Amino acid sequence: MNLQLLRGRDLRPPSRRDRTRPVAVPGTQEQNGKTKVEATQPEAPARKTGLRFPVGTETKAFYRRFYPDTTTAEWNDWRWQLRTRIRTLPELERVFELSSDERQAVGGHTGPLPVGITPYYTSLMGLSDATEPLRRTHIMTGDEYIRLPGEEDDPLGEDHDTVVPGLVHRYPDRVLFLTTGTCSTYCRYCTRSRLVGNPGGEYQFNVRNWDKALAYLEEHSEVRDVLLSGGDPLTIGDDKLDYLLGRLRAIKHIEFVRIGTKVPVVLPQRVTKDLVKMLKKHHPLWMSIHFTHPKELTPEVTESTSRLADAGIPLGSQTVLLKGINDTPAVITPLMHGLLQRRVKPYYLYQCDPIKGSGHFRTSVQAGLDIIQALRGHTTGYATPMFVIDAPGGGGKILMAPDFVVGRDGDDLLIRNFEGKVYRYPDPGSTLGSDKSPPVQAAAE
Repeated sequence: MNLQLLRGRDLRPPSRRDRTRPVAVPGTQEQNGKTKVEATQPEAPARKTGLRFPVGTETKAFYRRFYPDTTTAEWNDWRWQLRTRIRTLPELERVFELSSDERQAVGGHTGPLPVGITPYYTSLMGLSDATEPLRRTHIMTGDEYIRLPGEEDDPLGEDHDTVVPGLVHRYPDRVLFLTTGTCSTYCRYCTRSRLVGNPGGEYQFNVRNWDKALAYLEEHSEVRDVLLSGGDPLTIGDDKLDYLLGRLRAIKHIEFVRIGTKVPVVLPQRVTKDLVKMLKKHHPLWMSIHFTHPKELTPEVTESTSRLADAGIPLGSQTVLLKGINDTPAVITPLMHGLLQRRVKPYYLYQCDPIKGSGHFRTSVQAGLDIIQALRGHTTGYATPMFVIDAPGGGGKILMAPDFVVGRDGDDLLIRNFEGKVYRYPDPGSTLGSDKSPPVQAAAE
């Protein structure tokens, strides 16, 4: 990419007249006579270009029922989807048959991590079933108010490793760049629940804050990898995101830029032709997409991931293991297979972080190991993610895997395959497995 071009017009922040104005969100509360507004939602009518997204049969029935005056073009406009997010108890009650537990939990909520669900993603949920998996991940219940031992507001110690506002430098050669506090939907198990959707208004786009992070990166040549996260970077308008990516690409020692996002799953309409055209300018660019359940693999998501893959962006998945939602091989296996069919490589399976109020979502670590055991050898390695625990206190990601080492017999390492059979592998000069000492006859000849 031409560095002079990057240092020129494309690297200037969007001018004031080019910046899109925030608009009021239906159902937001008023304070002092002023309506709260969204920071990253441009005011614009539905556009006719680039909106030819498929609409699933169930989704079409949903929006005709609950949004009867909405055209297909409006439904497929990501700006409309953001403006029309379900955010209040009356809006939830209009669509869902809420349980008394849900109603009390939503009604009593204050502070960050509010309810926020795009109409599209709502259309995938069980409207009359409080136990439906996707619904459970986005509508709060009373369990969210229970704080168990070991749970923290910042369990990963990100605040400790924050070097300038929004920039977390934990690993030697890579950083986490928190670009925004806005998400298109709010997962109830969010690791950054302390930061997103704050009651004073979601994160305001501020070039000055980004400039502080960029100045740090320019001074630290050991950083070669930047992960853009938040909030969700894809809730930022094209011009602002283009500006940020261009600034990063102008730093010579940054080789690798990634975007962490759930937008292609919960707001697939955001992946417009204009967006992918802009992203292509900033290669090499990678994307990690947050998937939860096979129900998310809709025609709309097939379209969003296809557009990104066709733009040459390698796609990986990140899935949080959640109790009663996706914690069995029967759920994870079709999800991983469906991702591969959509050119998304299963990357991480996360043990749920011990965020405050998340105990009802967390499984045992053994449940994750059992899933990996069920995948190994029974499906392609491409479909097997890495199971990791992000160590509390800032220890970073630690890979968890079933132990296939049975023991040792002299120079032979004894190892177990996916069928439970034990095999010998010549491994002279090593002591691996010597502490296990199984009977020699247990090994297959």
